[in-house]
Order: sequence, then structure tokens, then C-alpha cells
Amino acid sequence: MKCSACGRDAAIFIPYSGRYLCERHFIEFFERRVRSEFRKQADIPKGSKIGVAVSGGKDSITTMRLTAEIMLPRGVKVEAVSVDEGVPGYRELSIEKAREEAEKAGIPHHVASFGDMFGVTTAEIALMKRDKSPCSYCGVLRRQALNLTARKIGADFLATGLNLDDTAQSIMMNFTKGDVERLARLGPHTRVQPGLIPRIQPLRSIPEREIFLYASLRGFSFHESRCPHAGEALRNEYRAIINDLEERHPGTRHSILNSYDSIKPALSMTFEPANLNRCERCGEPTPGRICMACRMLQQMKKI
Repeated sequence: MKCSACGRDAAIFIPYSGRYLCERHFIEFFERRVRSEFRKQADIPKGSKIGVAVSGGKDSITTMRLTAEIMLPRGVKVEAVSVDEGVPGYRELSIEKAREEAEKAGIPHHVASFGDMFGVTTAEIALMKRDKSPCSYCGVLRRQALNLTARKIGADFLATGLNLDDTAQSIMMNFTKGDVERLARLGPHTRVQPGLIPRIQPLRSIPEREIFLYASLRGFSFHESRCPHAGEALRNEYRAIINDLEERHPGTRHSILNSYDSIKPALSMTFEPANLNRCERCGEPTPGRICMACRMLQQMKKI
């Protein structure tokens, strides 16, 4: 097939738009959406700093490389942050990819370790008796590690590699669980809470498949293996449902996202930002006396 824009041989078919695009026009289409998300999500002045959460996979590597390419020429500092959850044979390989790509981008790279910060690793959590999947514990601790490290390096924003598939899954998970308050507080964050680094999501409107193609065409080096504990995550069920709907009805993921964006202003008015305290144990922001990370860590000590 031929590119809808120039008539050259097409590199990809975009099912939700019905367009065929060659390599050049696909890259332009991709980057135009990323730049648009930066403009929509945050006012990022010259002299500010963006921390980028980089796992080493295609999404986070693409986010880091494009954030550097777009923001460094504007006088915005960019630094990469990786979290080592402690998953032998997996995480050390992905962090090496993150380090390599950060060096190519010409930005500093920082690593935060679960073992150093919390005294426990995800591999150790997986061996414990527990009432939640390892991903539930890992997710809470990883968010805290990223916030702590982003604050430590003086970041004004924290960019993540959340893509359209991830975003649609999160929206549906919170809808079906009836957790409307959490739904209202999904990123990107437009309200700055004391102690919390606001998150931006440059890839939130881009499907995972397109990110893989873009990263490959650009020659980015990324880690493709899956975490060995990911099979227990509830998110997998929602991924399968949404993928099936998207296959039969192209554009489903975008419709979920657009519907959410339409109602988010009303949700934000109904659910005001939580009044945050400082955790009595670690000092991190929390709506209660003890933050979720500390509660989980305490629970693990009792197991």
C-alpha cells in the first residue's frame, strides 16, 4: 500500500484513522502528537527540570529520548530516573539499556534501589505469604521511589512512559471497581500538591504498537523482556478485554480516553485534591497518618 500523505510505500496502517503512512510521515505524525501532549499537559518554563521515569522498555526509552530532544533546546533540564525493584535476571538488563540511551541523549541517569530505600526487593516480596500480587506492593513502592528521587534531583515534573493502552486500562479498571475518586486523580496532574512531583504523560494518546514501531525506526535500544511477576497483575484481564474491543472496533482506546477527558473537569470539581499530611514514619505526603508504602512495609514485617 501507498502512504496517504505522499504516495510512497507505506510502513504502517493506522486502523483507527484508515490511513497508510510511510516511515517519514509516520515519524512526523508520532512526534506531532507528543509535542501536542507537552503543550496541553503542562506549562514548562525555561530553567525548569523534568525527571523522566525510565524502566528501559520501549515506552520509557521513547519518552526519555523525545523529552530530551524537545525540551533541552528550550532550556529545560532533563534527567533520567530508573528504579531497581530487585528482580534478578530482568531489571539489571533493562537498567543497562536505560543507562545507554540516557548517555546517547546526553542527560544524567539516576538509579533508585528498593533494597537501599526500603530494605526489601520485589523478588523477596514474591516469596512471602501475602494477600495481594507482587505487582500491588511493587507499584506502591515504585511510585514512592520515583517521587523521592525526582524530588531529590530537584525535578519540577516527572514524565512517565504511560501509553494509550495503559491509560485506557487504568480508566476501565477504576470505572469497574467503582473507584471514581481515584479516577478523578489519574494523571497527567494539573494541580501541584506539596511534596508530590506532578506527572506528565507525553505518550498517553499513542498506542503501544505505534511506540514499538517508532522506537525501532529511530534505532532506539530497549529491553523487551517482561517482568516474571507480571502474570499475576489484574491489569492483564483489562488488557485482554480492551485489545479484543480494539480489534473488532478500531478507535475504542481513543474513545475511552476522550470520554474520560470530557468528564474529568466535572470529576475534579466533585473530588477536590486530598488534604495531605506528612507520613509519621517516612515523612512522605499521605492523606492519612501513615502512607501506603509504610503500611505495606509494616505488614511485610509481620508476615
